[in-house]
Amino acid sequence: MSDETYRAISTAVTEGEDAEAGRLVTQALAAGLPPLEILQRGVVAGITKAGDLWRANEIFLPDVILAADAFKAGMVPLQPHLSKGGAPRLGKFVIGVVQGDMHDLGKSLVVAMLTSVGFEVIDLGIDVPAERFIAAIKGHRPVIVGLGAYMSTTMLEMKAIIAELEAQGLRKQVKVMVGGVPTSQEFADEVGADAWGRDALDAMQKAGALIGG
Repeated sequence: MSDETYRAISTAVTEGEDAEAGRLVTQALAAGLPPLEILQRGVVAGITKAGDLWRANEIFLPDVILAADAFKAGMVPLQPHLSKGGAPRLGKFVIGVVQGDMHDLGKSLVVAMLTSVGFEVIDLGIDVPAERFIAAIKGHRPVIVGLGAYMSTTMLEMKAIIAELEAQGLRKQVKVMVGGVPTSQEFADEVGADAWGRDALDAMQKAGALIGG
């Protein structure tokens, strides 16, 4: 029955059925299914499939946007259970999509995965200017800051933010992760980041490794 439930949640997310995704997740929680399993095998599996279908040109961008809305709807009842799920608190993680970039699907996935393993995530959203990243780092004192870019035209914002951290004497106080479709390990090395997240799962694992978790 649990496998069937996870498949139903995954399908609802992939097909952009936000009300159904939220209902099914609430139902799964009430049935006592593990929140982390619901996240990974249901909600994340669904949005990952939507991304795969989009890259294969089997669905279109409006379909992906609907899937993203369903992903968020599924996360609403799930988030409190992940936060109190007994996972060790790994520290604060500030994350945002750099200035000029309005894509937040990948970031939303990363936020969900980081939260599930015990990070306290401060999500700055999309189109975040360098000064907001700097202010968040000063105010929250995170162990890691994650910079996302989903267009090649916005990638260089990451380099500017890291340079500003250096200029303000903050670089040694925080680990920097970069990610997003146009990025790579080579790019991360070039801009001086501590790690590159290939996808949400990879970002979660590397974030843990950065702090010795």
